[in-house]
Amino acid sequence: MNVLAIIAEYNPMHNGHVFQINEARKKANADFVITCMGGNFTQRGNTSIVNKFEKTKMALVNGSDMVIELPTIYSVSSSENFAYGAIQILNELKFVSHISFGIEEENIEKLKKIASIIAKEPREYTKILKSELDLGLSYPTARAKAIVKYLNDDSYEQILQGSNNILAIEYLKQMQIQKSKFIPIGITRNKVNYNSQNIIENYASSSAIRNLIYNNQLNKVKNVMPKSAYDILTRNIQNGTYNIDLSNYSKIIIYKLRTMKIKEIESLPDVNEGLENLIKDSANKTNNIGELINLIKSKRYTQTRIQRILLYTLLDITKKDIINGRKVSPYIRVLGCSKKGKELLTKIPSNKLITSLKKYEQSISNNNLERMLEIDKNATNIYTIPYNSNSVANLDYTMPLIVID
Repeated sequence: MNVLAIIAEYNPMHNGHVFQINEARKKANADFVITCMGGNFTQRGNTSIVNKFEKTKMALVNGSDMVIELPTIYSVSSSENFAYGAIQILNELKFVSHISFGIEEENIEKLKKIASIIAKEPREYTKILKSELDLGLSYPTARAKAIVKYLNDDSYEQILQGSNNILAIEYLKQMQIQKSKFIPIGITRNKVNYNSQNIIENYASSSAIRNLIYNNQLNKVKNVMPKSAYDILTRNIQNGTYNIDLSNYSKIIIYKLRTMKIKEIESLPDVNEGLENLIKDSANKTNNIGELINLIKSKRYTQTRIQRILLYTLLDITKKDIINGRKVSPYIRVLGCSKKGKELLTKIPSNKLITSLKKYEQSISNNNLERMLEIDKNATNIYTIPYNSNSVANLDYTMPLIVID
């Protein structure tokens, strides 16, 4: 039995995602396709445009046989932690044979080579990396420069510019570290790049789609999404049950930063080297998230990193939470499956499987897993606060397992 796994956010699901599912399914000769999906908030420190249950429906009606939630502690973290959590879960399933991800670089062996360097950290590479960081560069920029210098090959510079390549390298690195046996399948992006704002034929990036929605140009979105996913999206927009970006939480985040002690801000992931003081000072000067980010960001601290810190603030995630998330084998929260995919439920270890939160909570005995689950529930409850209607909490309890024929 061939089971293909795809790690995704589907924010929102578009024609490029469907292309990846179909191409990877053919290459893997897959009997089943499962998705390990980020939930209500994203790896780049922002909101998902619709909640995780609506994204699950999008995935299931467009080729996925099962959707498993990537716990929030991983899904809103660095690309390294995102990949760590996803590969951990896929390893725990025991039945995944192939893994697919988007790439810009067609030669996957080059990506494996970079992943091996990052995983093994040879002495000369770490020495170069330290010297680049000492120049005040952000970690991603410093790492890219260090790899190019270590390999003495300028062609790798372009590879390390690709957003999909960067995540793919992290997946491949974690596969090496965790000794995964998956066969990797890279699918090059069709027509448009990750951050492209162009629409080419019937393809647009998730970023472009979100911008169109933000600018009230929903009519341009229709042709770049599968109809079923577009219908789910538009229904949520019409109902006011969607979140365009983190600015919806401006007042909450700034309230929290203004009332937090310096030590509490310092305890947030990605905060070091005195950044807590700048964050505190900046939060005292504005009540606007965009202005706050501009006051804090620099050559060393990228906008994405700052957004993640603000998201950690909103969700009460600390450095200790991230560390403890590495000390446990995560649960497997199935959000939905196709009728065919239900067959896979019986193959998941029963002590790790969550289809009913209430039942799982009755059996949980690990403090770190309890905290991980608490963060997931908080993320769902906080996500709905800006809704214009039906802003209810406890969806993790009231939403049943989604099953699509």
